[in-house]
Amino acid sequence: MSSATPTSGTSPVRRLSLTGVLRLRRPSEIWFKPALSSVAAVAPPNLLLLALGRLDLAMYTMAGSLCALYAHNRPYAARARTLAWVVLGMIGGLAVALVTASLTRDAVVLVTVGALLAAVQKALCDATRVGPPGNVVLTFISSAALFVPQSLGQIPGHLALAAAAGVWAWLVGMAPAPVRPHGPERRATAQALNAAAAYAAAHGTGADEDHAPARAAGYAAVQAAWQTLLALPTTGARAATRHALERLVVRAEVALAAPADTDPERLRTWARALRGAGRIPRTGDAPADTDELLGVDAELAARPAPLWRRLGPLAPIAARTALGCALAGYASLALGIGRPYWALVTAAALYQANLTLTWSRAVQRVVGNLAGVLLFAAIAPLAHLGQALLVLCCLALNFGAEALITRNYWLGSVCVTPMALLVTEFAGYQATGDLMTERAVDTVVGALVGFLAAVVVTNRRAGNRVEQAVTAADRARERAARLLAEPAPAPGALESARRGLAVALTDLRATADGAAGEWWGRALPQERVVLAERSGHRTLAEAVRRQAVRPDRGAGTRTEDVRP
Repeated sequence: MSSATPTSGTSPVRRLSLTGVLRLRRPSEIWFKPALSSVAAVAPPNLLLLALGRLDLAMYTMAGSLCALYAHNRPYAARARTLAWVVLGMIGGLAVALVTASLTRDAVVLVTVGALLAAVQKALCDATRVGPPGNVVLTFISSAALFVPQSLGQIPGHLALAAAAGVWAWLVGMAPAPVRPHGPERRATAQALNAAAAYAAAHGTGADEDHAPARAAGYAAVQAAWQTLLALPTTGARAATRHALERLVVRAEVALAAPADTDPERLRTWARALRGAGRIPRTGDAPADTDELLGVDAELAARPAPLWRRLGPLAPIAARTALGCALAGYASLALGIGRPYWALVTAAALYQANLTLTWSRAVQRVVGNLAGVLLFAAIAPLAHLGQALLVLCCLALNFGAEALITRNYWLGSVCVTPMALLVTEFAGYQATGDLMTERAVDTVVGALVGFLAAVVVTNRRAGNRVEQAVTAADRARERAARLLAEPAPAPGALESARRGLAVALTDLRATADGAAGEWWGRALPQERVVLAERSGHRTLAEAVRRQAVRPDRGAGTRTEDVRP
């Protein structure tokens, strides 16, 4: 039931591979949404500044405009809150940077403050699971602002520009709501159905261990769908739509637990029906539907862990970020580079859940940035023909970056790099060769020093978190098993326990994968992980049989009388 082979432990030293690091993936289903939102949020402020002859202020408006890149997968009620917090976080980081820049011009102090800001931004973005682009955009803006000469009297005006652009970005992010108010949750549900169908179709062909990645992807998609639906209101006009989508996610979850009893084509049909603004398909009347929704209500009653508790496990990643960014900036200063924040941002962009993923991101960053420098050499002559062309080139690159980055990070970086270089010329054209040299050197320095810092700061808590995740999965399985032993468990109790077990198994796999990518950690309890997964999935299947829930139940695909 798992791709891992039961062993007593794993080697504390792991190889870093280049295999697949630059491989292109299929584009995201909504790749065009962040791309169009980015252009819509950036264009009006930049064009207005161009008309006023004050493109030198574009950095401050872009601070707010780039907030439109966030929260595209969240329901609109949750998106409104998330975007508001992102705008506030962006303005907060910008304010710290501008005040620091007005008080000192000591480059070492500026790099140190930038590194600390990057660590805080990384920890908060990971703890709140704000999603892509994470801390990178926040760090880019705050780090660049540190090296722009300021006076205290200018700061309120510059922050006002950022806030105004941030309000516009919020409006851009919320603009699709009147047209497709349930679009995000419908997409999340469709993705869960498709992922479950892929696993059900592959089940039974070859060894079960061969399909572990598909099963893990299915559970991850189902968990993402539940997180989306649980963010929706429980009362009002949207409640009926939410309950209809909940039943579909339950069917996807059931298909993962009992793939042999699943018709994959039925799941795909439901997923296709969720596209557009048509009616939501019904799964058929089922005796267990009430229990399923009671199980969801039980999950809603559980409060998330407080922020301070979620920040605790992220301490090693925050320490890596602070150390790596500081050392990268210092190294750039030692080499006499005029923009050490480029090295700092490169280091900040590297740090992922573990060292193996950090290595992959470092390779992608270097390849993408160096290719982007060459693209800048080709674009610069055109952009230098006039400021209007400069702005239009930046908008085109902005669109390209967001459209391509879901294929692979390095491909998006090919557009991000020339865009960042062109933005530095909003205040005045600069020598193309100097900009290219500085960016290339800072990229290599930032990636090298940043990765070395990640090697030095090991995540020694990873093994402990695997132990805790195994224990949590075992307890969730025992709870479900106790309810299965009862002749008549309380309404909703078994469904709540089943979903809790599914969540625990998903967290266990994510935790084990993250810990397996660390160097110099203690040997992981792989045998316990595999046994916990196997017994947990058996219990899930038994719960499905006990509730007599089958995805194929019902005479056919019907639709809920619920309009988006």
